Amino acid sequence: MIINTPCNSVVFFAIMKKTFLLILLSAIFSFSLYARPSSEAGKLTIYGIKGSSGLGMLRIYEDPPEVPGFKVEAETLAYADQMAARFLSGEARVGIMPPNMAAKIASSGKDIRAAAIIGMGMLSLITSDPAVKSLEDLKGKTVEVAGQGVTPDFVFRKILENHGITPDRDLKLGYSLAPVEITQSLIAGRVSTALLPEPFATMALMGKPELRKITDIQEEWVRALDVGGNSVGNYPGNFPGSYPMTLLVVDGAFASANPAAVNVIRDAFKSSIEWVKANPAEAGGLAEKHELGLRAPVVAAAIPNSSYVFIPAAEGRKSLEALFNVFLEYAPVSIGGSLPGDGFYWK
Repeated sequence: MIINTPCNSVVFFAIMKKTFLLILLSAIFSFSLYARPSSEAGKLTIYGIKGSSGLGMLRIYEDPPEVPGFKVEAETLAYADQMAARFLSGEARVGIMPPNMAAKIASSGKDIRAAAIIGMGMLSLITSDPAVKSLEDLKGKTVEVAGQGVTPDFVFRKILENHGITPDRDLKLGYSLAPVEITQSLIAGRVSTALLPEPFATMALMGKPELRKITDIQEEWVRALDVGGNSVGNYPGNFPGSYPMTLLVVDGAFASANPAAVNVIRDAFKSSIEWVKANPAEAGGLAEKHELGLRAPVVAAAIPNSSYVFIPAAEGRKSLEALFNVFLEYAPVSIGGSLPGDGFYWK
């Protein structure tokens, strides 16, 4: 039996006080081990992709925007598939990717939002064949296409069908070569006709003067849809009704929790794109510095032939849906079987 004497009370409270201090110190020590500095806890990576898709964000690579509450950096991924994987895993919160890829991810149930269109149609049909002067002259020929089951493929198929040409029957479409290989093959004369995006189209034309463009693919797209430019989006400084090729996308949960941050990032992209278009030579130097896989002279020559834009996604919805409808026509599963809903478009 313990007798509660004054002495015992003093000892008891002394022990309790010491125990409390030990618990408090332990908690502080544990927190210091696991808590990160605020600059790391608020780290935000803006992901780009090597090649022409990343050129519009060159100033972001060079000087990342100041976003309150976040330490911002830019990182380049080699392929769009890597971008998709990072968004699906939750690692990426801001990045760029092809529109159909964003729609496909959204269809999987992942909350991803289109924040802005940053690249529109920039495809060229190039040939060294003197017999090919129009699309109709392609019958019986082989055309190398930069990518199967993606935007260039389906845009070209739609255009051909508008001219009464049935792909895979009236002509052969080749998909075995990557864009850089198609470019090299055009220059070397191993390939006579190809559909290429920028800057590869400019690279090919610079490498072999005998090469020339056939028609205007962007204008052919509008005619193929049988609509006027205003029906699918008519934007100053851009081909009327052209098809989107690159989107700025954001994780939905991140965007909802940080709308001001998304707006700062969108403004940074807009400023970067304007700078790139106004300073092609300097942009070429930055493309080499940040290792986008493109040589400075090619970038400088290609930028005036490209269509880097900044169109808030909600404003560019008609252009996006025009493209998505063609994907639904040829390969519905490629965008998830239906058009993205209202929530896909960040306002």
